[in-house]
Amino acid sequence: MDNLNFYYKLRPMDKKIVLVGAGSTSFGPSTFLDLYQSDVLSGSTVVLHDINKEHLEIIFELIEAENKVHNNKFNVEHTTNRKKALKGADFIISSIEVGDRFKLWREDYEIPRKYGSTQILGECGGPGGTMHSFRIIPPIVEIVKAVEEICPDAFFINFSNPMARVCLAIKRAAPNLKFVGLCHQIGFLNYHLPRMVKKKLDNLKLKPYGLNHFGFLMGLEELASDKDLMPEFNSKAKEYFKQQEGRFGFSTLSFEVYKRFSYFPYVGDNHLGEYLQFGEEFTETQDMIDWINYTDKHGKRIYRRVLRNYKRLKEGRYLKKGTLSKGTSGERAIPIIEAIITDANTYESAVNIPNNGIIENLPQDLVVECPVTVNKNGVHGVKWGTLPKAIAAILRIEATIQDLCVEAILKKSKEMAITSLAVDPNVGSFKIAEKIFAEIKSNSSYYDYFKNC
Repeated sequence: MDNLNFYYKLRPMDKKIVLVGAGSTSFGPSTFLDLYQSDVLSGSTVVLHDINKEHLEIIFELIEAENKVHNNKFNVEHTTNRKKALKGADFIISSIEVGDRFKLWREDYEIPRKYGSTQILGECGGPGGTMHSFRIIPPIVEIVKAVEEICPDAFFINFSNPMARVCLAIKRAAPNLKFVGLCHQIGFLNYHLPRMVKKKLDNLKLKPYGLNHFGFLMGLEELASDKDLMPEFNSKAKEYFKQQEGRFGFSTLSFEVYKRFSYFPYVGDNHLGEYLQFGEEFTETQDMIDWINYTDKHGKRIYRRVLRNYKRLKEGRYLKKGTLSKGTSGERAIPIIEAIITDANTYESAVNIPNNGIIENLPQDLVVECPVTVNKNGVHGVKWGTLPKAIAAILRIEATIQDLCVEAILKKSKEMAITSLAVDPNVGSFKIAEKIFAEIKSNSSYYDYFKNC
């Protein structure tokens, strides 16, 4: 890859990369942090697109200043016009939210529990994940349908949660679109595994399989020798993760699931518990509330930092070395784009793609999280075969809920929406589901598209 980087450094790139939702103070700058480490993409046109003109202008001005620091490595444009942004696009990276994210997240958590649900967290799974899906999937469907019409050959990368449901909706609404969903949750294992098995991360081949935020480490190999490292992992995991225990990471629930299902869940207690009826039994309610608050505070810190940098820029005091000169975000969008362009045939540990035979005993009309290889023809899932029956059973329960949730949204069916809430193990009641739906419907207009049909 180093030789390819050198080659593309000498040869300016003419690709068009569109960032949808670029007005976000975390998404736009962090993506450029990765872009500035790329020689392969040097010379590309990067279009910042958002419907919030004020936020978009701030990020654009900052990126323009940063681009000058980096010798105008990219041609940077910005627009609120979707058609203009997408025209001629080669790659689209999308990360959007709707409304006041944390106000709505707290509603997603609190409203179901108010009526008796045992859900935890309420971001991607449980009734809260369903409510989140009801709001965010419709605008994403609009975006991908526009992509299919305006730039049908473009490769689409989704960062928005609830990842599995959003990607399933993309698969159904835009069936010809080339797309993947990316989540950084695999970073938990990327941090811990080298310390456990005393090998560098780039010499480890992880084999995680399942659904986003609901997957298991099914295999682990040493790249250099193809040695199976799962016996070593299993011999060390219980003691190691107990020493690393944290209330926002691997704790009581992860240990219980590992004991009962024999494979390690790699996402942490707060996310894992969203999908399990017994999640609340092994987590603390206050920890979930604190996680939402912690995430909110972290986002606000990033926002304040960006505004400080913007103030310096307007006052003529912008840092001469810039703010995006070193490191990476940890996200995998730019490495995947590079691998497609260079036909690198790289291995990515955890990518969300349509099942299509990757996991045989899960529904084929499902988006799974799994390893992939990446080359000029896109991404290709690494087939696993059959998951252990117990793991497949709990994943199929969630798959059924996702199926109903996405169909309710695409068909705009109120009855199906209520059913998708009711059949969730963390609801289990039409009476509760109807109360949840009635309250969220009365709170905002996000759910007005649902009809009695």
